Amino acid sequence: MTYLIADEATNEAALVDPVYDYLDRYTSLLESEGLTLRYAIASHTHADHITACFSLQQQTNCEYVMSTETASLGVTRYVEDEEKIMLGSIPIQFHFSPGHTNDSMIVHVPGYMMTGDFLFNGEGGVGRDDLPSGRTHIHWDALSVLERFQGSTIVCSGHEPPGTEMKSLDWNRDHNPILSMDSFEEFDAWQRASAEKLGGVSKIKVAVPANIFAELPEVIPWLQ
Repeated sequence: MTYLIADEATNEAALVDPVYDYLDRYTSLLESEGLTLRYAIASHTHADHITACFSLQQQTNCEYVMSTETASLGVTRYVEDEEKIMLGSIPIQFHFSPGHTNDSMIVHVPGYMMTGDFLFNGEGGVGRDDLPSGRTHIHWDALSVLERFQGSTIVCSGHEPPGTEMKSLDWNRDHNPILSMDSFEEFDAWQRASAEKLGGVSKIKVAVPANIFAELPEVIPWLQ
């Protein structure tokens, strides 16, 4: 899932978690809507796709934004926990939420929280923690960051089945199994079962090096 944030007064825009496969779609949309891309934001270092952030930065001279905890190269603006940047009149605030990766963060604008793979809607639970830099116990502890947000905030997650309706944080507190767990042992068991069910990540050996070194490989197998 990729999210577009736009300030109608200034025609400035930000893209959250853009995917390289759809780079031309993003640039065409920005052009057709008369938007200037100011920020390309990655919620974390992705293992299942190549980010478009460094390509967009090179093409448009926008800022490539990630957490100060990231090892990814090519980033032009590192943000701290609870740091806020402005997109025209829209405040974009970042909240560290490690566990799925060490550099995971929630991207918050009024009314909406873009959670990457830290939190999904409903039965989706959360992202798996068995990928590079993932730590299950850190993810469990970091769930307390959700207390910072109003219950009406819409959870805009990084992955969902097609057609999924994004729901509020309060709705997720009632329907997301992770948010009703009482112990780390429950969470750890859920993570183990989830990883076994999902199996290997097919793009990881191409995507992770590309995202860390901000370099496109000579061959991207799934685009051939």
